[in-house]
Amino acid sequence: MKILYAFNYYQQHGGENQWYRSEPELFASRGHEVSIYSRDNKELENFSVLQKAALFWRTSWSEETYQAVRKSLRNNRPDIVHVYNTLVLISPSIFHACRDEGVPVVQTLYNYRPVCPIGTFLRDHRICEECLEHSLWRNVRYACYRQSRLQSAALSLSLYRHRKMGTWRDCISSFIVPTSFMKAKLAQGGLPVEKIVVKPNWHSPDPGGRIGCGENTVLHVGRLTPEKGIDLLLNIWRIAMPGTLPQLRIIGDGPTRENVVAFVAANPDAGVEYLGRRSHDEVIDEMKRAGALVIPSLWYEAFPHTILEASACGVPIVASRLGTLPDVIDDEITGLLFEPGKSADLAAKIGRMFSHDGGAALREKLGAAARAKFLREYTADHAYESLMQIYDDAIGRLTAIPASTFPART
Repeated sequence: MKILYAFNYYQQHGGENQWYRSEPELFASRGHEVSIYSRDNKELENFSVLQKAALFWRTSWSEETYQAVRKSLRNNRPDIVHVYNTLVLISPSIFHACRDEGVPVVQTLYNYRPVCPIGTFLRDHRICEECLEHSLWRNVRYACYRQSRLQSAALSLSLYRHRKMGTWRDCISSFIVPTSFMKAKLAQGGLPVEKIVVKPNWHSPDPGGRIGCGENTVLHVGRLTPEKGIDLLLNIWRIAMPGTLPQLRIIGDGPTRENVVAFVAANPDAGVEYLGRRSHDEVIDEMKRAGALVIPSLWYEAFPHTILEASACGVPIVASRLGTLPDVIDDEITGLLFEPGKSADLAAKIGRMFSHDGGAALREKLGAAARAKFLREYTADHAYESLMQIYDDAIGRLTAIPASTFPART
């Protein structure tokens, strides 16, 4: 199979940037002919004032992308195009290029951008669904994107325009999302529910499961931002009596890093250690040591990669009962869920997992189930088989459409 993968890198490093090349590499390793069309938003740093001003319209439609992709499709004739992020430089014009050349296209969504212009359902570090419930223009009213009404308007205009053009309905064969919660939210916002396919994220290589139940430590790995619940964690350890909770170890960086550093310095007896940034191998080593991983998020996570890593290592997870997390963490089976934002409930769940009476056995049982679920659902082999089925279905649907449906090529 010949596959063209397309993705637009973000300026800020994050999980999505890491993910974009994983599936092209997977399919290339299985003998498929893979090509890539990519742009990087770091290019914006060299844009002139006029070029930056033109981004208001380019966010919605890039003629450069449209022409370049049509040319590539004519020259290489892939069987399918797989698109990830299109913001800002690629734009949704890529979907029209594929349709106008008669090539089926699927899109993987790691966020909620088709129904929430900033993609997170977050405003002032709290869940906000006003664009979903009312209008895309609420994004402009609150200047949600980078606190700029102009940039927010560009995003809202792009989504509004492509809704009117029928881009999501007519140009894309399938939307691929990692969880059922994401599917429901996107369908609520107007995406064709019959086109939304749930395919979990995956992790490779398999680090192997650990032996035993880990140490008397809780690990938190992630970007240090308020919506990730880091303040909630610190407050629990701040008010706990010394020795009543396991040690908390924190890996990551972000806007609230200084708060974490200051907390550790001011509370030397709280049992909190900040490890800063760590390499992937170091994170895996820390996970295998930890008794449990904690994800206290206050927002609709997509599918944190740390869940895959912890599950692969056989580490149980304590997480918020919010958004996608209950889709991927089975309460009382692969981990424990607590009510989001409720420090007492989170402390109780952690206390239960580390109690002297059965805590170790509970961690070992939950960790073994998490490892089994990883082997069953989150491996490279499973991802390959699922994605091949999505590709085959998309190609089959397109070949069933009469040729007269497509515009004449120019």
